[in-house]
Amino acid sequence: MKILIMVKRVTDPNVTIRPNMDSSNVDLTNVKMAMNPFCEIATEEAIRLKEAGIASEVIVLSIGDKQSQDQIRTSLAMGADRGILIETDATLEPLNIAKLAAKVIEEEEIDLVLLGKQSSDKDNNQTGQMLAAIKDWGQATFASKLYISNEKATVTREVDTGLQTIELTLPAIVTCDLRLNTPRFASLPNIMKAKRKPLVIKPIEEFGLDLTPRFKMLNVESPQVREAGDILGSVDELLEKLKTTEGVL
Repeated sequence: MKILIMVKRVTDPNVTIRPNMDSSNVDLTNVKMAMNPFCEIATEEAIRLKEAGIASEVIVLSIGDKQSQDQIRTSLAMGADRGILIETDATLEPLNIAKLAAKVIEEEEIDLVLLGKQSSDKDNNQTGQMLAAIKDWGQATFASKLYISNEKATVTREVDTGLQTIELTLPAIVTCDLRLNTPRFASLPNIMKAKRKPLVIKPIEEFGLDLTPRFKMLNVESPQVREAGDILGSVDELLEKLKTTEGVL
């Protein structure tokens, strides 16, 4: 069984992001970048399936600029076998990313696609669902547990009312939630080995797809700063403030 994992280069979750001067986008100058945390979880799950003898090969796909090689190399250091970078400097919408991934799935004859349930930079949460629709494959989103046996995937997913367990016939798409696993740290020897693993870079024009944007971002603004609260000395003082100043009681 061949597994494709999709990884995205995003701003480090611990970095404070600000709009640029004209508010047309976020300012990424000298900003630390990292792999999307949900993509790390997808990578870990794919590697565990290979270590269990269920998967024969784990392929990493990223779509972005040449610096996205760093995130692919991270996945390779964790244990993936080879990487594919579709290189572009454009910011692609989820639908276009799904179209490109579908092409790679066809070329590589993939049996299972694992990807993060969403990206931490824009929270789109759309690519997995769109990819499943394009391929007409079964899908399970927000997976917190995954079990593969007899060409079927049993997935426990988190929903508003609790946990839901469904069964998919492979090939399928699974998007990974936080509680699926804890990603491993790549060891120094594996980081060195990852530099020698195959990584193919393909220009986006090679795929011949219509990737015309369907929406336009108008502006980016920082969220409003919350006002500091009042520190009161007693319950009586709180009640008095609620009655007189706030008019709540």
